Amino acid sequence: MPIPEDVTGEEIDKDVRQELQSLPKTLADDVAKNLVMVARLLDEDPEGAYAYSRVALRLASRVAAVREAAGFAAYATQKYGEALAEFRAAKRMTGNIDLWPVMADCERGLGRPEKALDMAGAPEVHKLDKAGQVEMRLVAAGARRDMGQLDAAIVTLQSPELAANSVQPWTARLRYAYADALLAAGREREAREWFAKAVEADRDGSTDASDRLAELDGVEFVDALAEDDEDRGEGGDVAEEEKD
Repeated sequence: MPIPEDVTGEEIDKDVRQELQSLPKTLADDVAKNLVMVARLLDEDPEGAYAYSRVALRLASRVAAVREAAGFAAYATQKYGEALAEFRAAKRMTGNIDLWPVMADCERGLGRPEKALDMAGAPEVHKLDKAGQVEMRLVAAGARRDMGQLDAAIVTLQSPELAANSVQPWTARLRYAYADALLAAGREREAREWFAKAVEADRDGSTDASDRLAELDGVEFVDALAEDDEDRGEGGDVAEEEKD
């Protein structure tokens, strides 16, 4: 896999760089560059990130950071069995339980929501930091929904973190999940309220809460770039129209 000239390998996290010091310098540099590419492409080009992760894995499979990166790349491409295996390997190497929620979500991806719920009730959850515990709650609620238990999913998401007025990195996603569960249960008025709260907390646009809120309010967004020039002309503004 070609590495762009602007990638030096120095961009990686200091802790990862320290892990790579167990390797010969040239090899460590090559692995670091591939890990940089995994991080760079993970959101916009998951398949590309996955390809770079496989190179890093081939070069340094005994490095925990490499196994973790390979896990996230596999997870992003919905290769859940592979992702789970990599996360388990990283956990064995480090003893770190930070990956517990995403491991549980892999179980969901593999069609085993009951296993995800078992993990949500395991002692490891108490060792997670606040962000990890919120993530575990989101996974557990998703597992409940997988099993058709909508009311249980709603209850699972009800927590001090959901009720808090302060905005944390997880607030928007938690409020969004709660709104979505309410909507799935037919509680539209409450869902609208929580989608609005999710919009307030979503400062970096990590969810489509604003679109969901507009949809509930009956606003239709039309793609300005759609090839429908006869009706709307080229390059027009995005149109909004109230539904009847």
